[in-house]
Amino acid sequence: MIKLAVYGKGGIGKSTTVSNVSAALADMGCRVMQIGCDPKADSTAALCGGVPDIAAAGIRDGGPVTVLDLVRQKKDDFTLEDMVRVGYGGVICVEAGGPAPGVGCAGRGIIAALEKLAEKGAYEVYRPDVVLYDVLGDVVCGGFSMPMRGGYADKVFVITSGENMAIHAAANIAMAVENFKDRGYASLGGIILNRRNVKDEEAKVEELASDFGTSVISRLDRSSVVQDAEELGKTVVEAFPDSEMAGQYRALAKALLEICGGASC
Repeated sequence: MIKLAVYGKGGIGKSTTVSNVSAALADMGCRVMQIGCDPKADSTAALCGGVPDIAAAGIRDGGPVTVLDLVRQKKDDFTLEDMVRVGYGGVICVEAGGPAPGVGCAGRGIIAALEKLAEKGAYEVYRPDVVLYDVLGDVVCGGFSMPMRGGYADKVFVITSGENMAIHAAANIAMAVENFKDRGYASLGGIILNRRNVKDEEAKVEELASDFGTSVISRLDRSSVVQDAEELGKTVVEAFPDSEMAGQYRALAKALLEICGGASC
């Protein structure tokens, strides 16, 4: 089982990228689990029909949709099946969720989700080939750092553009990985450039990668196809499988597999 965490600043296109990678891996025959570690609970929306408003409200068929909702409302009286939705290509989708705005710590949702998945035997039941943690990277502390810890992700990948705030967040994430390296935690797998076409973007991101002894493993173009797919409530891989962007996401999926030690599922 390959386990990888993808971090990045909020709004950098992290969930879009991870969902398209999940879809591409599913098309390659992989059993995939995507775990959204963001209180907005919209990581897997494009894999599940594009309903972030429902996910964010914590409603699915009249009941909770996020793990934190389930814990808050039902304590431990819920099943593994209550925690998941099955999305495009059979991708197992989990949303950690978060507290009500202004109340509690969002990192606790991540901790609760990962602990409950393990307790209820998710990995044994679904036997995924690849587990992807989609993690908000504006703050790398508490629950937000949990996917880096031993037993969870093996590799961390950072998504950034050449925008200054995105670079700053990416550097903080890479530094957190560096600080944890002596504890047997996840190692840094590489940088993913999600282009915003800003000045000196390529050079800035290359410099970031060099500073942390890693490389830019993928360069994703800025494309209207991404927004077109989101309007349809789908990933690019599903909505526009023959597009150049779908090809870029497939290439990224293959690169991630290779870096994590598996040429195929």
